[in-house]
Amino acid sequence: MSADENKALMRHLFEESNKGKTAAMAVIDELYDANIVLHCPRGKDICGLKDFKQANEESFDEIPDAISTIDDMIAEGDKVAVRLTMTGTYVGKTGDNSSPSRKVTMSIITIDHVARGKIMEEWVRYDTLGFMEQLGLVPKPNREN
Repeated sequence: MSADENKALMRHLFEESNKGKTAAMAVIDELYDANIVLHCPRGKDICGLKDFKQANEESFDEIPDAISTIDDMIAEGDKVAVRLTMTGTYVGKTGDNSSPSRKVTMSIITIDHVARGKIMEEWVRYDTLGFMEQLGLVPKPNREN
């Protein structure tokens, strides 16, 4: 596939995912390889479509109205890098398990390896500290100085 075709694949992924959990799970079946490997900041790699879908379902359970806006996309060869902004309402559990739902905004960068029309491997990084600040799990720094 060409770089432009790979970029179109990624746009399709985010457009469908923005329609909600059901559409997101369907597009995962369509676009991800059965042996997908996800390298994410949550800990160890996630391997295989079943575990990948479970992780995505858990993310939608935490932020059911998540909307991702593509800010920038660069493709070269079989890799596509996407910088995006995700917004939504966090309804998941936090440290004290009693937090009210909160509007959140998160900057995310993904790099995807695409082969034969499928996403084979994905690296994801997001602003973990900023996310934790929005949830009240860590104090925001004094930025007056």
